[in-house]
Amino acid sequence: MVSSSRSDAQPKDMRSWIAELEAAGELIRVDKPVDPLTQMGSLLYQCREKALLFEKLPHGWRALGQAPANVRLAALAFGATEETVIPLVAERLGTRIPTVMVATGPVKDVALKKGEFDLTQLPVHVAGQRDGGPVIGSGLVVTKDPDTGQRNVSFHRLQIKGPNKSGILLYPRHSWKNYLKYQARNEPMPVAVFIGHHPLYYAAAATTAAYGIDEFEIAGGFLGEAVRLVKCDTVDLEVPADAEIVLEGHIPPHYREEEGPFSEFQDYYVTGTGKNPIVEYQHMTRRHDAIFKNLQNGSEMEGCVFHKIPMSATIYRRLKDVGGGPNLHNVMALPGIFGVVVQMTQRYYGEAKNLLMAALSSEYHHPKIAIAVDADVDIFNHTELMWALTTRVNPERDVVIIPGTHNHAMDASLPEIGAPGTPLWQRAGSKMIIDATIPPPADAEARAAFERIRPHNPQLRLEDFAAEASLPLVRGLPARFFGSKLVR
Repeated sequence: MVSSSRSDAQPKDMRSWIAELEAAGELIRVDKPVDPLTQMGSLLYQCREKALLFEKLPHGWRALGQAPANVRLAALAFGATEETVIPLVAERLGTRIPTVMVATGPVKDVALKKGEFDLTQLPVHVAGQRDGGPVIGSGLVVTKDPDTGQRNVSFHRLQIKGPNKSGILLYPRHSWKNYLKYQARNEPMPVAVFIGHHPLYYAAAATTAAYGIDEFEIAGGFLGEAVRLVKCDTVDLEVPADAEIVLEGHIPPHYREEEGPFSEFQDYYVTGTGKNPIVEYQHMTRRHDAIFKNLQNGSEMEGCVFHKIPMSATIYRRLKDVGGGPNLHNVMALPGIFGVVVQMTQRYYGEAKNLLMAALSSEYHHPKIAIAVDADVDIFNHTELMWALTTRVNPERDVVIIPGTHNHAMDASLPEIGAPGTPLWQRAGSKMIIDATIPPPADAEARAAFERIRPHNPQLRLEDFAAEASLPLVRGLPARFFGSKLVR
């Protein structure tokens, strides 16, 4: 049913997210002029702790970036902490809330036809030195299966190529599958790109679910409220009523142009570069005071963070029932998101390897390395992970290589087959599991050999004895040093 007016309840959107970040002391306002083409990328890349709100951009724009800048901020968006966010998201993945249609919304404040808007006037930034030009990384692309009408929402990089044209990298998943159906009919594929919304919309778009599941319903489950949708003006698609900007257009069949290179989530330029499709836009709608959303790619940058959370949660959800229900504590994707660490307590020898094999065979193409550690290893501290690898692994026994696997098409370390923009595009290689766990509690004598050292009196605090001492001086200590709940 289509409601006749905007809902009285205040929906979660990018405005509410900015307010939440500011209230938590996690927002930096940049009140000096910034050039998106020469300066913004550098500022975003070096800001790994807090969100940035750029208030003085060309043509009167404002823009939000690095929001979330890290897992801590992503957890804030879910109302959780680093340690609790993955089990929470795994639980919410089981709840999808149907969307609701509304007659209008803030994103319909301004409507512009072709010739009345210019993509080159948006504050789209250049992320890296070798980038082929400015690229919209924050545009979530809405498409439909032409046979079933089922909707898909996904991330795609969009290189600005002119006032009403962009490139698009279609990774071989659901939107690519939709495009191939249109291409087989020799028809252009309608698309709608919305830019700027609450981060849980982005987390939903980064969730790899079964083909045909509506990511807007996943977003509703994450948000705890139904997503409000409005009809597009020129294409038969629906978009969030409370987004900042919407671009409406088509992807022509069979047509390709050079695209890339661009900074990508792995911290490399090369992947995905080549002959890729384009998008031609004929319409824009936006809020009257629209705030742009910039997304910086790179390892442990915002683009990577958006994928780490749903990926980790999806794998957690898969693993929690392996072998009748393991003692699973947490899961987290590693930097570059081609690896994952599983925090668990083995019930018996060999169980860690069972879970690691399942982790590498999940809904995601990304993971090629899976590591298992015990609960006393802080998986959010990479020094702790390296310590576990060097002190708890017997390589001939604990490391297993699985050859001849299908891997993520943007993993530059593996041989590429085919090329971007073609059905054959993929990477073929191998995968690895590393069991860095200690003996199970049932073998108490063997497990005792791995008891970690503790100081004589772990309750003492240096800052109580020296005025100059403060928390940053001891922040790097493992959580288990202070008797953390991580010790089980």
